[in-house]
Amino acid sequence: MATGTRMDPYRSFNFIVEIDGIARAGFQDCSGLDTAQDPVEYREGTDPITVRKLTSLVKYSNITLKWGTTDDSELWDWRKIIMSGKDERKNGSIVLLDATGAEKVRWNFRNGWPTKWTGPTFNAKASEVAIETLEIAHEGLEKA
Repeated sequence: MATGTRMDPYRSFNFIVEIDGIARAGFQDCSGLDTAQDPVEYREGTDPITVRKLTSLVKYSNITLKWGTTDDSELWDWRKIIMSGKDERKNGSIVLLDATGAEKVRWNFRNGWPTKWTGPTFNAKASEVAIETLEIAHEGLEKA
């Protein structure tokens, strides 16, 4: 009996990030690809004894990127522009690749801006890589 074609899931370590006008693509970690809607409870006096659950506004979590500190300052420069009071929003994508490096799944975000930057933690007794973190707030996420 045939069971169909085997479809193995993609590995989470093989991804790139594309952000308008920023060349950096390699990151150690990317998280925050989620959407949520809180239910709005509503009931009228003539309704049965149960509450209706209505849809509400869609919320998007911040996208968090982590990378090893280098001389590259493009993401820090973008954060500095926002801290100076200027509004410079960018669109971007998180792209999942297969084992051959071919694009398999893409999530696009729009109107993103860096809301938080965290510098590396230093420890003279450790040998880890110095890691920077950037949180990007955005106004929409879609799977392309």
